[in-house]
Formats: sequence, structure tokens, C-alpha cells
Amino acid sequence: MSSTALVMLAETLRIAAPYACAAIGGIWAERSGIVQIGLEGVLLAAAFTSVVVAHATGSAATGLAAAIAAGAALSLGHALLVERARVDAVVSGIALNLLAYAGTRLLLRGLYDSASSSPSIEGFRAGPTGKSGAALLARVLLDPVSLAAALAIAATPLLIARTRFGLRVRAAGENPAAAAAAGVPVTRVRCAALALSGAICAIGGAHLAYDQRRFDSGMSNGRGFIALAAVVVSGLRAGRAALACLLFGALEALQIALQSAARGASRAGDLVQLLPYVATLVALGLAARRAAAPGEPGSRAGP
Repeated sequence: MSSTALVMLAETLRIAAPYACAAIGGIWAERSGIVQIGLEGVLLAAAFTSVVVAHATGSAATGLAAAIAAGAALSLGHALLVERARVDAVVSGIALNLLAYAGTRLLLRGLYDSASSSPSIEGFRAGPTGKSGAALLARVLLDPVSLAAALAIAATPLLIARTRFGLRVRAAGENPAAAAAAGVPVTRVRCAALALSGAICAIGGAHLAYDQRRFDSGMSNGRGFIALAAVVVSGLRAGRAALACLLFGALEALQIALQSAARGASRAGDLVQLLPYVATLVALGLAARRAAAPGEPGSRAGP
């Protein structure tokens, strides 16, 4: 494989990881029966937490653990608002996104006297140095956050399909009344699923921040919403969602390469930046058309 192909593969995997983690988190939430449009906020809050803790402690691993805890706590709070306080899930998700965006900017100002970015952090150092395609791919594959993301993505279909907890999550989402009649504690199962959803999504936020070696205000940049589109397109199947995110990652990597090639033409560069978003709209349109077709199965697909 040529060096250029290796670079494109490495860039695709690197870019796709936050999308995929957010999408898998969204699948856990949707499977449990709670709509989670706050993926963007969880990504942003987790990215911020990972950088703040890593900067304060000098430990990237501690920063990652803190990000996972923050993501789980935020998503659990969303579940409690929906289940206990009976707040509409869409309203709660929007509030989560707004809280994360405004809260991180406020805390950036308070902690680092900046409304735009944090100080740089070390992050994880794994794999060989160098600028070759092979070295870049090795760094991506050996990165601990990438490995954690891959493990969460690979384990999700098995957990949903073959464990008692996964069965309870699916029952709580598909027929909560029947699940409750069978003795399943629906609220507790949903809260546990949302906590797991937030933890997996938070890995994507930490990946985003560690990849940039700092936190930038609003750095999630719509990734949570594109991940939500992947959840819809996948029919709540983790494997399909991960493949959709890989496609988005490949398109973004292609956009970066084309933008670099079109550096002298500003209009062409602006148009190239739209590639991932156009692909998202096309995918959503195809999914809506498939759902509207007569005889098509419902969105609550198998594992």
C-alpha cells in the first residue's frame, strides 16, 4: 500500500473515532427508549474535562478517566430529567448542548483567562515518530484512546445481543410496559444505559481533545449531530453506525486533502468543506425514503 493510501487510512480512522463513539453512545440511549440529542454537549464537556484534568495532574490517563466520568454523569442527568422529572427528552438534550457550550466557554475564561482555547497538554505518546504513512497509521492504531474507542464499538453489538443487560435495555426501549410487567426495573435500566452511553461518547470527546493537544471552544463542531444522523441511518445497529462514521471520516479526510490542493482557490476550498455535511443530508434523505416505503420494517432493528 502506498504512503498516500496509508495516510488517508490513518486520517480516516483518526477523524472517525469521535463520530463513532458518539454514534455508539446514541445507539445505547435510543435502544433504551430515551432520545439523546445531547451527544454534541457530551462530546464537548468530555473534551474539556479531559484537558483540564490532564493539565492539572500531568496524567493523560487520569484526564481520560475524568472525561468518561463526566460524560456518564451528564448523560445520567439527562436520563433522570426525562424519567423522574418527566422533562421532554428533546428539551433536555437541547439544554445539555447549550449548557456544555456556554459552560466550557465560561470555565475556560475562569481557569485560563481565555474564551477560545486552553493551554497545550502532552496527551498520550504511542507508536513510532516520523511523518510517513506507516508511522502515522501506527500512532493512530496504538493510541490508547483509539484502542478504548475500538473496544467500546466492538463490544456494543455483543452486549446488546447476548447479555442480560442488553436484553433488558432492548425491552425497556421496545415495550416498556411489558418489560415492567415482567419485573424489569425500566427506569434503572434506562439510567444505566444512558450512563454507559455518556461514557462511550466521552471517549470520543477525549480523543478529539488529545488529538488536538488542547481544548478549543466549540471544538465538537457538529460531530454529535452527524453522529446522530449515523444512528438514524444505521437503524440502531452498531456495526452500520460505525461504518457510516468511517464514511464520514473518509469524506472529511478527503475534504482536508482537496482543500489543501485547492489552497489557491478560495471558492473551491469553501465548497470542498461542505462534503461531509452534504453526505449527511443525502444519507438522512435515503433513510427517510426507506422508512416511508410500504412494507419496510420499523426502525427498531435487531442487534
